[in-house]
Amino acid sequence: MTRKRVFEIIEKSEGNDRQSAAYDLFMIAIIIISLIPLAFKTENSFLFFVDKAAVAVFIIDYLLRWLTADYKFEKPGALSFIRYPVSVMALIDIVSILPSFSIISSGFKVLRVLRMIRALRVIRVFKAMRYSKSFEIISNVLKSSKSSLVAVCTLAGGYIIVSALIIFNVEPESFTNFFDAVYWATVSLTTVGYGDIYPVSTLGRIITMLSSIFGIAIVALPAGIITAGYMSEISKRDEDETENDN
Repeated sequence: MTRKRVFEIIEKSEGNDRQSAAYDLFMIAIIIISLIPLAFKTENSFLFFVDKAAVAVFIIDYLLRWLTADYKFEKPGALSFIRYPVSVMALIDIVSILPSFSIISSGFKVLRVLRMIRALRVIRVFKAMRYSKSFEIISNVLKSSKSSLVAVCTLAGGYIIVSALIIFNVEPESFTNFFDAVYWATVSLTTVGYGDIYPVSTLGRIITMLSSIFGIAIVALPAGIITAGYMSEISKRDEDETENDN
């Protein structure tokens, strides 16, 4: 089997390539299975085997992708092989693999962050983006709507800071530090309202009501942008499929 054929198989299936489609389904299944140990607080031999077997598959997949990096970037030469390890998906692969090596986990036990290292395995779920057409559609939507989403996020961030500054100065007794005010502003903006930190004065409550009302409008903006982009992407794909059929 040639390297080019290996690349065609391990990449997300396109058209009627059954081997590639089977590989995609296999990898999605392995990713899901690899998350099973994270649902248990204790480890046993079965969970240990599941984790190590999944990691072995991930390592093989990573090496195959590295060995065919020149086909991915469509640039022959050593530059593609140097570029691949620092690509987004390759970094996700590495971060999802490393926590399963006991030598790394043992080294971090001294720093009391073993739980955090173990939790990094959840990143494996992001590996599924490589094989899912749904994730590809969402990725395209985010790319096409990037400028609009950045504008909305900037608006939301500015609103949070301004609201936090106002409430921090209106009710200094209720908010002991500025981070508490930022936390309150974020919770109010999203209209979650946990109620653990709240203003007690009349003016503070009025500010909270206004923040929540404006928060509904600001939070709704990205949802509308993404929905419109998603529908546009679906229509575009339907048109492409119709043209290909004809």
